[in-house]
Amino acid sequence: MQDFPHHYSVTVAAVPDGDVQLGADDLPVLPTATPREFDGPGHRWSPEALLVGAVADCFALTFRGIAKRSNLSWTSLECDATGTLESQDGGVRFTHVHLHASLRVPPGVDADLATRLLRKAEDRCLVSRSLTASVHLEPRVTVLRPCCAQVESAQHDAKSGSPA
Repeated sequence: MQDFPHHYSVTVAAVPDGDVQLGADDLPVLPTATPREFDGPGHRWSPEALLVGAVADCFALTFRGIAKRSNLSWTSLECDATGTLESQDGGVRFTHVHLHASLRVPPGVDADLATRLLRKAEDRCLVSRSLTASVHLEPRVTVLRPCCAQVESAQHDAKSGSPA
């Protein structure tokens, strides 16, 4: 990791109508638009969806790093995130982000440890820590049975093109 501070630069190009083009060095341009809730088209990423997505993405990436440092074996993590935008104190802001995380771990993995590491990732996520909105995690850990772990491993291998 590089020393702090880190700096992240993005560019935006906009015209009176149509998509806004969001870009950053070495990344593809991302077309964005106003969400349906603000009378936008609803078929593009919006600042609101990007913010909620950033919380969920940061949570998952933070968990990945924590799990690696803790030598926790896991097979998959799915996280659904819902952000609540409200009119409050004379303005509109996100007040809450709710994360539903489902972690699958191989047989023999301590589910309590896995849950603690999920909660640690919730606490350490730098995006969540940067927001005034509260973030709440509902973790679910599934310890696979030996027969299911073999099936899941074979499915993963089939998806990656690797021989089972």
